[in-house]
Amino acid sequence: MDRHSRLVTYFKVILPLAALVLLSTLFLLSRGTTPTATVPFAQKDMEERMRGQQITGPFFSGITDGGDEITVSASVAHPAGDGGMADAQDLRAHMTLSKGGDIRLEAATGSLDIAGDQARFEGDVKITTSTGYTVTTDHLDAGIGTLSARTPGAVQASGPFGDFTAGQMQIGAKNKDAPVHMLFTKGVKLIYDPQQSRDE
Repeated sequence: MDRHSRLVTYFKVILPLAALVLLSTLFLLSRGTTPTATVPFAQKDMEERMRGQQITGPFFSGITDGGDEITVSASVAHPAGDGGMADAQDLRAHMTLSKGGDIRLEAATGSLDIAGDQARFEGDVKITTSTGYTVTTDHLDAGIGTLSARTPGAVQASGPFGDFTAGQMQIGAKNKDAPVHMLFTKGVKLIYDPQQSRDE
């Protein structure tokens, strides 16, 4: 047997063995991976999604009898038991007034009752108006289909005439054709700032 024939015989044995070694190495390395490490969802997110139904980015809009436009939105909402109530996060409302101007409401959390035409804003509630008023409170109840809102508790506010506090605030109109206004009641205390008034 010449040299060429001997080399061919050796390679017929060595190459299959080398292939087996490489394949066994690949299988051994693949066993060291953790299948759960490739799951793109965190365990907490999966538990929250399986706990109940939820709606991402709910959005509601309507027009009042007086022609005012109202939109209500949230980042996430999920059912809160019977009766059509839904808990919401990053709750926001935008009221575009037919007679000009707008009012914006926002809160960290809240709840929606579509059947009852109500929205409850809770946790760092902020109300801003196009007329330059900013109001903060802990709790605000608002109508979804009607342009009305009220705070059961105290508010802190700033506006064109300075800073002030009040025991309660209401937003609404006396009748269909009347302009929408903000009414502060129950011990209003104003710190008048003439410079701020002139700047406005």
